[in-house]
Amino acid sequence: VKLQGHSTDFTCLLSHFTGMAWKLSFALFVFLAALLYKQLQPPAPRIVGSPGGPPVTASRTKLKDGRHLAYLESGVPKEKAKYKIIFVHGFDSCRYDALQVSPELAQELGIYLLSFDRPGYGESDPDPAPSEKSIALDIEELADNLQLGPKFHLIGFSMGGEIMWSCLKHIPHRLSGVAVLGPVGNYWWSGLPSNVSWDAWYQQLPRDQWAVWVSHHLPWLTYWWNTQKLFPASSVIAYNPALLSEEDAKLMEKFGMRTYMAMIRQQGEYYCLHRDMMVGFGKWGWSPLDLKDPFAGGEGKVHLWHGAEDLIVPVILSRYISERLPWVVYHELPKSGHLFPVAQEMADAIVKSLLLGEQ
Repeated sequence: VKLQGHSTDFTCLLSHFTGMAWKLSFALFVFLAALLYKQLQPPAPRIVGSPGGPPVTASRTKLKDGRHLAYLESGVPKEKAKYKIIFVHGFDSCRYDALQVSPELAQELGIYLLSFDRPGYGESDPDPAPSEKSIALDIEELADNLQLGPKFHLIGFSMGGEIMWSCLKHIPHRLSGVAVLGPVGNYWWSGLPSNVSWDAWYQQLPRDQWAVWVSHHLPWLTYWWNTQKLFPASSVIAYNPALLSEEDAKLMEKFGMRTYMAMIRQQGEYYCLHRDMMVGFGKWGWSPLDLKDPFAGGEGKVHLWHGAEDLIVPVILSRYISERLPWVVYHELPKSGHLFPVAQEMADAIVKSLLLGEQ
């Protein structure tokens, strides 16, 4: 009887400790899951003009969904302008990074230039559901709010260059002409031969291959990947000098020492940089290679510019797109890198090409 009692006590004790161990394991799992969830979630944005947020200093316009876009006007007054151009900035940039068209050329040709902070950058409100289509519609609404008329020209650089394809897809009826400058490419666009996409892919640094891969396949992990310290994250975000060609290294003094750089990311890196990557390298339902000539009647042109020595955005994708789309006027700059629009006199050359057809 005693043995049976001891056996029963031991069984109860074992059952008690097993239950405790399971509860502790479950509690530890919940704790680690909550910790991981917290690590994966970006902090709330510091909305411009909200309590505790950065102040509003820019001119802003309100969109139909309640968001604001900050903008900057230059050149001649739009009421007197012959040409109205909207400039779309690139990655980690803002409205102040517009193409520096000379005042002389602006006056001579009658150019009005409008630049704006893309959603989440600078003083423009983040878009809660950004997509490759939403930014094109934002641009159209911006033009309407500022009364630019039925048509306008577009110039986009880098990530803003990739957005030009979206505008050609979604708002071609509003465009008088487009200049695509050093555009970021999506390695998963349909119609790209595997040898072309892979050649471009391997021109990136390994750490950038990982950052781009995460943005495409695991977008929910993008914030964590670019803020963790275990693995090297995006070298573009880190301004790695290894990405600079010889010409870019010279231009970086002009581009990299911008006094307003802190303002660019002030609402949170996730809402500008990381979302840019998630959309730009995300899963598109179409490809620029599917586009038809929006100016088949001869009323405008699409100009594609790329530096042959670009170490940030491989030139191979632009080369292939220009070969597949014969209506695109392709300009490859043999000695230039990614920052060629910043080079002296390049802005005027790009604008003359767009507006006057000069090569």
